[in-house]
Amino acid sequence: MLQPKKTKHRKQFVGTGKKGIDQKSNTIAFGSYGLKAIAEKWVNSRQIEASRKAIVRYLRKGGKLWIRIFPDKPISRKGTEVPMGGGKGAVEFYVFPVRPGRILFELEGIPESQAREAFKKAGDKLPLKTKFIKR
Repeated sequence: MLQPKKTKHRKQFVGTGKKGIDQKSNTIAFGSYGLKAIAEKWVNSRQIEASRKAIVRYLRKGGKLWIRIFPDKPISRKGTEVPMGGGKGAVEFYVFPVRPGRILFELEGIPESQAREAFKKAGDKLPLKTKFIKR
């Protein structure tokens, strides 16, 4: 699972999130093909790992993969049937808040048809709508 080794603060506010299109990481920087988010959602470390595994399994040993997102926002939850009060709950998992326009994954060194199919499989594992783009 992806999670930060060390953070400045153990727990974060949930926040309202920034609306609109992502202004950074919205162009392909490393590979030839990319998977771009077209919806707004939190993507947790399990979903990123499931997508990565789907791509790697489909490609076997060919191509190079870049993961352009990293879950560094801690989400805390209190246990079930815990009464009100007693402070904030423990950190359960980490998420990355994705906005539309963000490149999630990039691929290099394989034909376009294979990249398209690999990203389709990866997109099915994510909780948001995505689209295939090329440089």
